[in-house]
Amino acid sequence: MFTIKRLNHAVLYVSDARRSGDFYRNVLGFEVVEAMGDQAVFLRANGSDNHHDLGLFGVGAAGPPPRRGQIGLYHLAWEVESLPDLARAREALLEAGALTGESDHGASLSLYARDPDGIEFEVFWMIPREEWETRGFGTRRLDLQGELARRGLADAPS
Repeated sequence: MFTIKRLNHAVLYVSDARRSGDFYRNVLGFEVVEAMGDQAVFLRANGSDNHHDLGLFGVGAAGPPPRRGQIGLYHLAWEVESLPDLARAREALLEAGALTGESDHGASLSLYARDPDGIEFEVFWMIPREEWETRGFGTRRLDLQGELARRGLADAPS
């Protein structure tokens, strides 16, 4: 057997690599590390030490949009460092008109959104492991303001 340490990066086919790159840069704070004209953009998350975390390959507007329940990737999940970071991500996603859902999964607090091509992604904060059992698992409504208040972070943006 061999050991897989972590997912290093994801690569997506998008209709317009530059447009999608601008979205991930402006909304999620990624930085462009390399671009190959209009064909491909490689981005690094602002807290990452990878060369790149996301590659975007433009296929043109004729490509079919993603469909829920279709065989293939469901979504990518980007972890933020702190609960206030999740609150700031929520603000950015709302401002971009990209936020599609919010959930408390017991082990994580999650925001769901779609990029310009409708590709779903998740931005989440991992709840400290010692809380997992007492919180239980499952999916319930996210009370982000309540979580911030319970943790003494009520002044953080919501």
